[in-house]
Parts: sequence; structure tokens; C-alpha cells
Amino acid sequence: MSTQKTVRQSADTVEENELRLDQEKAEQIVDALNTELANAYVLYHQLKKHHWVVEGAEFLPLHEFLEEAYEHVEEGADEIAERAQALGGVPVSGPTNLEDRATVEFEGEDVYDVRTMFRNDLEMYGDMIESMRDSIELAENLGDHATAELLRQILVTLEEDGHHFEHYLEDDTLVLEEATKDR
Repeated sequence: MSTQKTVRQSADTVEENELRLDQEKAEQIVDALNTELANAYVLYHQLKKHHWVVEGAEFLPLHEFLEEAYEHVEEGADEIAERAQALGGVPVSGPTNLEDRATVEFEGEDVYDVRTMFRNDLEMYGDMIESMRDSIELAENLGDHATAELLRQILVTLEEDGHHFEHYLEDDTLVLEEATKDR
């Protein structure tokens, strides 16, 4: 680690921005964006864990689906972080800060059956969708239409992926009953 001690901007501060958004409003929006960013990385790590440990007859399509889902979350997180920086803020980034800042909770290190993992994922998607809607409303109310639009685009992807988790949890399947019985 570098021994350089020059800090250009302290974490949890918001400087003036060139987007001409009032600093007080920018502070509120950056705060909300950092919550969304922290939530995204908690979900990202849970999805990544599930990608690594998924097993069973549907292993490959689930493994690929989870990879696509965590990539979507990471893309959204990157856009959120860049927007927070553009508004004069410092994106939350350290693992401890992300965990402390998040309003969603990681399921833990244990490995669960696929249905339990997917139910846990779907629950986190739902919590994030609600939070994202609140952040969109905040941005709109403060006149930051660009942040609201960015979050709307991310929300669409979150809702689509969440809906796919819901489909995987349905009772209908092509897998024969014999394939799912204990051996």
C-alpha cells in the first residue's frame, strides 16, 4: 500500500459539482446512491457465491443464469458509483463500509439448497427494488432527473432478473421426479 498521505477528498463528503445541482441536494442524492451501491455489492457477492456452489440436474443453465445476473448487478453498481462521483461524492467502496451501508443482508457463508438460495436472492431483489424506487422518487423530488432516469434503467434490469428468479421457483419442471429423489 502506498505511503502517500495526500487525500484529495474524504469519504462521506460531497463537493461542488459541474452538473449545477445544488450541493445540499447532491448530498442527499449521493447518500441514496451510496446505499444503492452498497446493496448492489451485497447482492453481487451473494449471486457470485450461488454461481460457485449451485448443483443439481439444472446446474449448467442455473450457473449461467447466475453469472448473467451478477454481471447485471455489477454493471448497475458501476453506473451508480460513477453518478455519485459526478455529483461530487465519493462512492462507497470498502467491504466493511459496503456491509455497514447496505440495507440488505447477505445470507451468510453456508451453502443452501438451490430453492433456498433462489428464495433468498428473490427476497433481496424485492428489498432492492423497493429501495431503488425510493431513491428514484428522492432524485425526482430534488430535481435530479438524470439520476432518476439512470436508476430507472437499473430498476428495469433488477425487476426483470428478479422475475426470472420467480420463474425458477415455480413448481412446474421438465425434470423427472426420479431425478430429484435422494439416492
